[in-house]
Formats: sequence, structure tokens, C-alpha cells
Amino acid sequence: MALMMHQTFSSPSCPLFFRKSHFSKTRIRVSATPSHPVPTPPSHSSSPIFLPFLQEQEPTPQHQVQQKEEEEDPNDPILRFFKSRTSTQDPRFESKLSLQKNRRTSWRLASATDPDSEAEFDVEEEKEQVVLDPSTSLQGVPGEILHFARNLPENSTLGEVLGPYVGRLGERECVEVLDLMCKEGLVMGCLYFFEWMRLQEPSLVTARACSLLFPMLGTAGMGDEVMILLRNLPKTRQFRDVRVYNASISSLSSCGRYDDAWKVYEEMERNNIHPDHVTCSIMVTVMRKDGHSAKDAWEFFQRMNRKGVEWSSEVLGALLKSFCDEGLKNEALIIQSEMEKKGISSNAIVYNTLMDAYSKSNHVEEAEGLFGEMKLKGVKPTSATYNILMDAYSRRMQPRIIEDLLLEMQEMGLEPNVKSYTCLISAYGRQKRMSEMAADAFLRMKKVGIRPTSHSYTALIHAYSISGWHEKAYSAFENMKREGIKPSIETYTALLDAFRRAGDTQTLMKIWKLMLSDKIEGTRVTFNILLDGFAKQGHYMEARDVVFEFGKIGFQPTVMTYNMLMNAYARGGQHSRLPQLLKEMMSLNLKPDSITYSTMIYAYVRVRDFKRAFFYHKQMVKSGQIPDSQSYQKLRSILDVKAATKNRRDKSAILGIINSNMGLLKPKKGKKDEFWKNKKKQKRIKSFAQD
Repeated sequence: MALMMHQTFSSPSCPLFFRKSHFSKTRIRVSATPSHPVPTPPSHSSSPIFLPFLQEQEPTPQHQVQQKEEEEDPNDPILRFFKSRTSTQDPRFESKLSLQKNRRTSWRLASATDPDSEAEFDVEEEKEQVVLDPSTSLQGVPGEILHFARNLPENSTLGEVLGPYVGRLGERECVEVLDLMCKEGLVMGCLYFFEWMRLQEPSLVTARACSLLFPMLGTAGMGDEVMILLRNLPKTRQFRDVRVYNASISSLSSCGRYDDAWKVYEEMERNNIHPDHVTCSIMVTVMRKDGHSAKDAWEFFQRMNRKGVEWSSEVLGALLKSFCDEGLKNEALIIQSEMEKKGISSNAIVYNTLMDAYSKSNHVEEAEGLFGEMKLKGVKPTSATYNILMDAYSRRMQPRIIEDLLLEMQEMGLEPNVKSYTCLISAYGRQKRMSEMAADAFLRMKKVGIRPTSHSYTALIHAYSISGWHEKAYSAFENMKREGIKPSIETYTALLDAFRRAGDTQTLMKIWKLMLSDKIEGTRVTFNILLDGFAKQGHYMEARDVVFEFGKIGFQPTVMTYNMLMNAYARGGQHSRLPQLLKEMMSLNLKPDSITYSTMIYAYVRVRDFKRAFFYHKQMVKSGQIPDSQSYQKLRSILDVKAATKNRRDKSAILGIINSNMGLLKPKKGKKDEFWKNKKKQKRIKSFAQD
């Protein structure tokens, strides 16, 4: 990252600077529980009834990249920016991290002065899923319309059956109906009811109705409908509301229409609609999802600050997420600390974002420290908070700690969900001889009424694979399909690995064909597992078929591919094929590594072809591909013994040639007679007789 800070904070904390590094594109969502069930996107084959009449035939302008409003001083540090803001809340002490030797860490900090001032709204906050029971009967006109929407006759729209309700509904009742239908996921019902509202005299469409409908359409992937409805809203002051534009930008971001989201924001600026903190947080999120850097997000945040946009926990959470996704965890912590000095309290989402970033980088102690600070400040942990810690300890293969976290979670009144139990299954399943405990955790999950997901079954299959129970792995796979859970590529990869370890190539081929029939494309890991499974069992033609099939989907052979092939040929006694594979690597511009040369050297040592072994050792040293010290020491000890034996024979032969040329060789004795074997024995007999 090109942004550098040349000054430091006046506080005793460390200076803030940005460094250039390679950042992961993985997007981690800390709290992913939606506020309503995700509706099924409607089929695009059926043509809409009223939307084509609203759509104007105008060429859409191409998205222009926004320019900076003014030139900024490159030496302007973040501290100067924070000092320009007035402080509304100043903690008495700064937090200091004190790591301990055990798994828990402690944070020495002051108690929160005003824990109740935390903002409740957040764009990624975990919410309880609200689903109305279809059997519930609602009273009044809104309940009757909801009943019609639930039981709409085929080939009819909601607007066609609402004739008797003309004049009986006001704006408030229409918003209530939209809210009820959005919670039940009735996407097309909401859309046609909104059109019915627009056609009434006077129109019943309000800004609140748009704020409800637009996010619903975005979740369903109906970005075109959002743009059409937004363009055809009345040009009155009521609809030049920042909440309407926030809802439209958020909906377009939900369906991946980031360019259109920028267009709506630019239109918002042209109409002189002042953005608020929700606009800032949504746009920072859009920039992150669209691939913009944390530097761009920071510059946009500064622009919003110059426009007078208030700071909030939503803005803080979105900004820290951009920094954490690029690995700038320390900078994110400093920004959080400085914002807290200005009165912006961190909520559970902010702590979850920071904890997730540290746990993903295997800094579990720091994540535990944030967890302790979170509780000391009075911020209640959520299920996602505990799941982040469980996932970290799952990767460390510490199931006992996960069991303790589950108990602590239940003591706080939080129910473990499927992610919690999946972490426990995975922690047991990553260790050998712990598959029974993984299966027990899986049964505990089902006993409490939690339905497994594909990730849960994948963790269970991997546990069976590690312990060599490939039959149980296949049985779990069949149970998964019987329950209607679609296997993922990770599930197939874990199942293939189980039969690769067992050496069952027939079932390996069967699972591969089943995966192809399900139209699931493999990954590089799947490719390597199949190749290794066939090659080690001597099925070289099938291994070559794997290379060809995966080459068609873009997975070209790598150095690891040829290393596995060489190892398989060497184990099968076909060491004569190794030079040919080495030539194939050279033709594909693949540079052999230390594993390639070591495999060939051991292969020729095994068949006592020391001449070729010494030759490829010389090539390995010449190319600089030396393995690690322990592996190379083992290899050299074998080669040194063979070299010493060979040198002794060569030395004896050279000395014989020299002595022969100089005439120093002793003359050979004459031919032995037929009684030479008995000469010593006869001498011993005579000496014994004399005695």
C-alpha cells in the first residue's frame, strides 16, 4: 500500500503507518444471520407486467471514476485528522494488552463510562430471524391482504384482487402490509402491491415504503427493478430523502451491482441530498466489495467528514472491515482507539471484525484479549463472537477449549448454533484416533434439534478420513444426500481423500464421476488428491486422464503434479520414466525443485544406480534447489557412504595401474598343485606327533 504516515500520534501508542503487502480477497462476514428469510429469486423467463412501461429508453452513461475534491497534503497523518474533531467522550485510561502463557489474555483498561450510548444499528449486525407463522391470522385489512398474498391464485397478480380495498387503505396501512410481506419473503407480492399503491389517487407510495421494498428486491437479486422504480419516483421533496437513496444503494450492493450503486450516489450528490452516517458506511462497504483498497476507503471517509457527516459505530465497523481484510490489523486497532476517544463506542460488530481478523491470522491470544476487553466494557458477546473463537481453536486442534466455550456460551443465555458444533466436530476430526469424539459431537448436535449443513457433514467425513474409516465416510455421505443436503466441493474432496488413503481406486473413480454428474468443478486440492490416489496404486493411465480433464477447466500441471507422478513411478519400480518426466517439466517451463531432485535421487539409490544418483545430486546443487537442513543431511549421509565405497574401489584400481606401469607389482606365484589345501594340515600333524 502506497500510503505512508511520517508523523506519530502524541499518545504513547506506536506510530501508524501503512505498508505495501499482498492482501487476501476473501470476504469474511462476521454476522451473517439475516433479519428475514432469503427469498427465492423469481424466474426471468416470465415478463413483468408493469415494469417495461416505467422503463425509459435512454442510454445509460458509463460509470466515471470519482476524482478527489481537493489535493491533500501527503504528509497529513491520521492523528491530525482525529485532532481536528472535538472530543465528546474521553476514556480515562488507554487499553494495554498483557499476554499470558495460558490461553486467556488480559486487557488492563478502564470500565466503559457510558455503555448505553452504543448505537444499535449496523449494516452487518447479527439479528434474530423473524418469520411469521403461516397459520397466524392477523386482524384487520393488513391481515386480509397478507392472506391473499399467501394464497394467490395461479396466473394472477395481487393487484387484481385488491379492487375492493380501494380507498380503505392509508399510507400507514400500506407500509404495514409491505413490512409483513417482506418478513415472509413474498418478493413478487411486495412488487405488485407497491405498483398498486402507486396507481391509487392520491398515490400511497411513501419514502418509508421505498425503504422497505428496495432492500427486499436487492436480496432477491432484482437490481434492474430497483433502478427502474428509483427513476420513476415522483420528483418531489418527499422522495429526495437520504433514506430512500440509502435503501437503493444498499439493495444494489446486495446483488453485486456496484457500478449502479456508485451511479445512485452520484445522482444523490447532483440533487444536493446530504449524506448521513448510514450512507458513509454503505459506500465504504461497496468500495470494499468492489475491490477498492483501504486507502481509498480512508480517503472517502475523509471526504464524508469534510461534508459534516457524523461519526457512528456503523462507519467505524465498515472502515475497520476494509482495513482488516487487507491485513492492517494494528492500524485498525489504532483507528478504533482514536474513535473511542472521540465518543464513538465500539459495539459487538466492531469487536467481532477485529477478533475475526486476528484469529484468521493465527493470533488467537490477541483475539482473546479483545474478547476480554469487550466483556469488561459491557459489550455483550454474540453467537458470532464465540464462533470466531471456536473456529480459531478448531484450527489449532484444541477441542477441550471449544467445549469450555460452549458451556460459557450457554451460561450467558446464548444457544450454540450449527457453526458452533461444526467447529467442535472439525477440532476433533483433525486429529487421529479422535473420530469417535467427532461423531459424538455430531450426534449431540442432532439431538438438540440443530439440522446439519454441508460443512458439518464435511467435517465429519474428514474425521473419518483421517482415521482410515472410509466406509463410515461413505455412509455419512449417503446420509447427507438422503437428508436433502447438497454436497459441496469440500465434501467431495474430503470423501475422495478418504478413499485415496484407503487405496480404493474403483470407488475413487466412482466418486469422481458422481461429482462430474452433479456439475461440481474440482479445485486444485481435488486435482492433487485424484492424481496421487491413482498414481500411487499404479494406475498411470487414469492419472494421466486426471491431468487432461483438469487441464480443460484451467488447472494446468504444476511442479507438485510432476513430483507426485515421479514418486508414483519410482515406488512402482519404473525409474526409467523419471528422465522423461523431467523433460516434460522443462518443456512446460516448470523449474524442478528440491523435492523433484530428492525423489529422483532416492529412486536411483533404491535400485543401486549410484551413477545417476550422483549426477542428479550434482544437478540439484548446481541449480541451488537444496532441501531443508534435516532432509539434506539424511540424503548426504546415504550418498557419502556410497561415495566412500566407490572411492575405495577407484583408489585400489588406480594404484594397481600405477604399480604395474612402474614394475612394482610382486610376481605372481606359480600354479598351485592339487595338494595345496592339505599342506598346512600336514605340518600341524607332524608338529603334534613330535610333541
